[in-house]
Amino acid sequence: MKSIILQPLGLVRRDLLFDLKSYLTKVIDVDVYVASKSIEIPRVAFNPVRGQYNSTYILNHLKVSSSHLPYDKVIGIADIDAYVEGLNFVFGEAELGGRAGIVYLGRLKPEFYGGEEDYELLLIRTLKEILHELGHTFGLLHCANRRCVMTFSNSILDTDYKEANFCKECSRRLNVRGVLVLNPID
Repeated sequence: MKSIILQPLGLVRRDLLFDLKSYLTKVIDVDVYVASKSIEIPRVAFNPVRGQYNSTYILNHLKVSSSHLPYDKVIGIADIDAYVEGLNFVFGEAELGGRAGIVYLGRLKPEFYGGEEDYELLLIRTLKEILHELGHTFGLLHCANRRCVMTFSNSILDTDYKEANFCKECSRRLNVRGVLVLNPID
């Protein structure tokens, strides 16, 4: 069975990490762990002109910092706003077919858009983005099925629209890679 560790970067709510662990095991048949210690976010990753963090720099830092961990996949969780070159922002980033991915909570929070704090909404949005980045680490590309978690999210509306699960085609591809999706969507 595949193993995944949720690795906080900087300050991240522990209850969120453990709730994500619980939800992940209901969607995919993997062992999920939560790291006991946080990894610091490198200060040099912050771009003061943009007021955001460079995601690629943080992802590379996560790969190096977690290389000794005995898990198949490492998913970093950071409570910041991030970007990659050429995009205004990202909800996450991952190595295609690699070991590491990262999800950023900054723009997943309803209050970022002027809404009220909503823990359940943050939880489901974060779960979707973790599954999306995990899919990339297992070699999945973006999916044309807008309900599939592997569809590209250009905005928070796209994230809210898609399901917190893989479509049958993406599920089949994951199964070939040794990951069983529980109850894939149509």
